Amino acid sequence: MAAETDSLMAKRPAASETEQMNDPEASEITKRLRLKVDFRLCTIAGLLCSLNLLDSGIISSASVTSMLKDLGLDQGNRYSVSILIFTVASVCFQLPATLAVRIVGPRIFFAVITVAFGLITLCTAFIHTWKEMIVMRVLLGICMSGIYPGLALLISSWYRRDELQLRFAFLQCGEVIILATGGIVNFGLNILDGWGGVKGWQWMFIVQGSVACLIGLATYWWIVDFPENAQESFYFLNEAETKIAVARIQQDRGDVVPTPFAWPEVLKHFLDIKVYGFAATFFLLNLVSTALSYFLPIILQSGMGFSTNQAILLSAPPYYYAVIPVLISSWIGDKYRLRGPVITFNSLCLISGFGMLGFADQVTVRYVGTYLATGAYISNWAALNSYQASNITGQWKRAVTAAAVTACNGLGGVAGSFIVRRAEAPRYPTAVWVSIGSHILIISIVLAFSVYFYTANSKQRKGKKTIERTEGFQYTY
Repeated sequence: MAAETDSLMAKRPAASETEQMNDPEASEITKRLRLKVDFRLCTIAGLLCSLNLLDSGIISSASVTSMLKDLGLDQGNRYSVSILIFTVASVCFQLPATLAVRIVGPRIFFAVITVAFGLITLCTAFIHTWKEMIVMRVLLGICMSGIYPGLALLISSWYRRDELQLRFAFLQCGEVIILATGGIVNFGLNILDGWGGVKGWQWMFIVQGSVACLIGLATYWWIVDFPENAQESFYFLNEAETKIAVARIQQDRGDVVPTPFAWPEVLKHFLDIKVYGFAATFFLLNLVSTALSYFLPIILQSGMGFSTNQAILLSAPPYYYAVIPVLISSWIGDKYRLRGPVITFNSLCLISGFGMLGFADQVTVRYVGTYLATGAYISNWAALNSYQASNITGQWKRAVTAAAVTACNGLGGVAGSFIVRRAEAPRYPTAVWVSIGSHILIISIVLAFSVYFYTANSKQRKGKKTIERTEGFQYTY
């Protein structure tokens, strides 16, 4: 049965479907179809993915208020532990949560966990001790475990490989805009400190937790299902459009139809060395993203001498700036089907940014370095997601890979939560050198994969190799 299903997955669409997709009129239909998917999927995906950054935005903004002292998080490594425990809980539930997206369906899954995330964030405003904070962080980590890998799986299921990076960029733009805006909102909420007997950091959790609950309720009707079940989505595609959507993906990589679920069929994909290489790059990337997203206000305050409110406000512009490089690099990556060169360029920009942050004397130069570093790691998130999604086939393998890379992304967050050390202000040499070293390793891994992919494609063109058990499939590098 599994062999028959694998054969079905590897089949290309019928000639009539291919001719329809190459027809000029059908091309217009395809463009309208993509716009529909972009509007319904990328918008809500950006909002949902922003929840993780929303959490880091609240925590990082609150960390320069009275929250650390109020909850006893200012003693020892308690603040870093509260960040670490969130990630540990998330990593532990990564694989089952990602599989649940496929089994339960995106609408129910994402709506439930988003509402739960909002309620837990809201309740965090009313805790009194650091131990209670640890409990809330564990619950938040469980809720967040399926967001990133689930959305990566869903997006990669809807788009052709030469469309993926720009769509991940749309998702990332939604994230960073909301994170940056959240920083400004947190500045305003901190001004409410003491209003109604509620402290500024508590207002941050109350307001943004309530917003997350509303987003969760809207998600059930807004988000779409997988392509083969598109007709079950609320006011989305008609039957003809669903057929075209399925045919486009089947023609590109032949993996629309998932095999029947079985643990051996799922777990065997962990034998592919590519999964570990992709996972390693995400681990290395998130060393930096965690350090910046959770600690940027602290770096601005204790490292550059800005006040509390200035640190909260100045942490927002680098994220607004990041929209520019992520869109430009992703457009280039999709148009020319380049993945490795784009990732390498972004990594070099990040190395330059951390060099400015760590070794320059002027505060202005160091602050500009945060722009380069932030834009580069956010651009590479989109690039690395499209890199892994473009080079695998099969729905369960996509789920396994998405879970693995997100789990290692989380483990990178565990390490990243400890590399920014207050005692090392204002230079933070550990964070600087670890971030630079991590991206030298990313460049090395991408170079090794590029050599392997080039060799495999050469063999495939000569008829000596079938890549990913799919006839006609070639790696993108």
